[in-house]
Amino acid sequence: MRHYILLFILTIVSITGSFAQINTNRVLAIGRNALYFEDYVLSIQYFNQVIKAKPYLAEPYFYRAIAKISLDDYQGALEDATLCIDRNPFIVNAYQVRGIARQNLDLYDGAIEDYRKGLQYAPENRVFLLNMAIAFAQKKEFDQSAESFENLIRIHPSFYNGYMSRSALHIEQGDTMAALKDIDKAIEIDKHVSYAYAQRGMIRASLEEYKPALDDMNEAIRLSPDMTSYYINRGLVRYHLNDLRGTMSDYDRVIDLDKNNLIAYYNRGLLRAQVGDRNRAIDDFSNVIRLEPENCFAYYNRALLRDETGDYRGAAEDYTFVLSEYPRFLPALYARSESKRKMHALKDAEADFMAAYQLEKELLAEKENRKKNPKPDENQGEADEQLSEDEKVRKESDKNIQKFNRILVADNDNTKSRYSSEIRGRVQDKNVAADLEASFILSYYEKGEQIRQSVYFEKSISDFNRAALLRKRLKPTNSEAPLSDYQIKEHFASIDSYSKVIDTNPNNPLPYFGRSLDFMLVQDFQSAIDDLNRTLALRDDFILGYFNRAAIRMKQLEISGFKTDANPLNDEYSSRMNLNLLNPLQNGKKEVFAGTINEGVNTRKLEFEMAMRDYNKVLELDPGFVYAYFNRANIHCVQKDYQSALYDLDKAIEYVGDFTEGNFNRGLVYIYIGKTARGVADLSKSR
Repeated sequence: MRHYILLFILTIVSITGSFAQINTNRVLAIGRNALYFEDYVLSIQYFNQVIKAKPYLAEPYFYRAIAKISLDDYQGALEDATLCIDRNPFIVNAYQVRGIARQNLDLYDGAIEDYRKGLQYAPENRVFLLNMAIAFAQKKEFDQSAESFENLIRIHPSFYNGYMSRSALHIEQGDTMAALKDIDKAIEIDKHVSYAYAQRGMIRASLEEYKPALDDMNEAIRLSPDMTSYYINRGLVRYHLNDLRGTMSDYDRVIDLDKNNLIAYYNRGLLRAQVGDRNRAIDDFSNVIRLEPENCFAYYNRALLRDETGDYRGAAEDYTFVLSEYPRFLPALYARSESKRKMHALKDAEADFMAAYQLEKELLAEKENRKKNPKPDENQGEADEQLSEDEKVRKESDKNIQKFNRILVADNDNTKSRYSSEIRGRVQDKNVAADLEASFILSYYEKGEQIRQSVYFEKSISDFNRAALLRKRLKPTNSEAPLSDYQIKEHFASIDSYSKVIDTNPNNPLPYFGRSLDFMLVQDFQSAIDDLNRTLALRDDFILGYFNRAAIRMKQLEISGFKTDANPLNDEYSSRMNLNLLNPLQNGKKEVFAGTINEGVNTRKLEFEMAMRDYNKVLELDPGFVYAYFNRANIHCVQKDYQSALYDLDKAIEYVGDFTEGNFNRGLVYIYIGKTARGVADLSKSR
């Protein structure tokens, strides 16, 4: 089996740097696999190898540019896209990539030039049209932006993102009615996209239409129950409706989802202080200080609470910190004097009191002068009566310490932030509609930031792990984590190690299975399937081998443009990088969805059947293997066989009981077939 070691050296990646004779087509394809599944660091390593071997090729620069954009390396992406265009100026989407990189670097003129160049080749490409309109808006050239949006919507009247992006332009221009009209149209096109409801809710809140705003925020959260910003914004709406209990529960939920959310801690601290829960309010402001050690607003609120709870020394220390930044903030100076008096530090207390008394006289004199020529210095603090009593909130950028007790809201009011989500990191149209939960696969890793609401016992997996046959424990996951640099090297070394074991004993199925996992993790799916074929040829009752072979086949089909989590309500484009990445010469039209990779219909049908056959075999060997039911249901959904999908999801939920992902997918399937009430009931169980 020496040829497997040789194959590894020649066709994958040489860790030692040798690249003399690699199969560049194969390595490029594996790199695209890694890129598609958002394993950007790994994908760059593959593209580097192709570039070293054949620096005259344009495509690896194109793909590497996309990976760099996804890692926020916009300068590197710009350089790679330029190198791609230098080698082949007819790769249309290279102009799109370079335009996005330039846009993120605030090089708007260059971005617009790139989009215009792309439109010469693809005059109706809606991504070029959209990004050009956004670039004009970012340049504050609103008339040209409006004209570009008008052209986009004329050509693509059912393009959801066109209306949502133009609504941001209207907001920038202060025309909230026009913005609401565009958002209403977007919701008419696709009523299952949470962002539209969230945006409309915040516009309504800005118009003080709090009850309809609350309805919109509730719908946004129903559709996307793990979006922290939605809870933050609903909490603000509830606060304006004087629903403090509801506001508090929203901040609790945000912190459950994100332990480092400064706004949630700060606002919850204010509310806890308001209802007299002083000690826990102190904890919240301490967390704000942990996240932002220079936050004077949190120090001042904590100082007041420490004063009230008898921690006079702690209060005095916090007041001192505030006064180091705001030396003319009179309330802090008087308060520190009082804290020192309570500590019996009478001399220091008297000194603070006299300093405060003198400062108060100066401020009164300055107030008289301001009436003639008002120029308030926010860093020194304004007089209380100058602040609007009707204003209940403070923006993050507002550093007026007098607003210490106002609910904190994010800024998000500049043109770039309004549009950044439209242009950042994705080189294709976005689909932010509710997709089915992705299929499960056996892996060693899953994303640490994802909240797994439940962990489901699966006897076959548990028995295998208990036997300790592999170096790591396997876990079923539908939230795979990209590999770190260390893990990439570790798994390439593991491939080499397993290859040596196989060379010694080619009739042992376990090394093939172990190596298949390594190949899968470095995104070499064909090699992984080859090893699973050998595994199952040697042991035809190995449940985990059948399960992963089916799951990997579906990954391959997903890359081919057939998502295993396809949403029939809005399946034109994927939220992953599948279309434009796989064929940089195509122009982004819908019809390329089924033809990105030139596979015949019969070939694709066979792949589906082979995956289905493996899941059937798993359930034949273990009728209670819930993940096989779940994954098989996803295949049924791709084929729009919703009744069979419901049967499989019913079985999975029956075996597990409280199956979060199962309830979520079944809820969406019910909605797909028009049984909305049952769908909503299932979705509510999936939170």
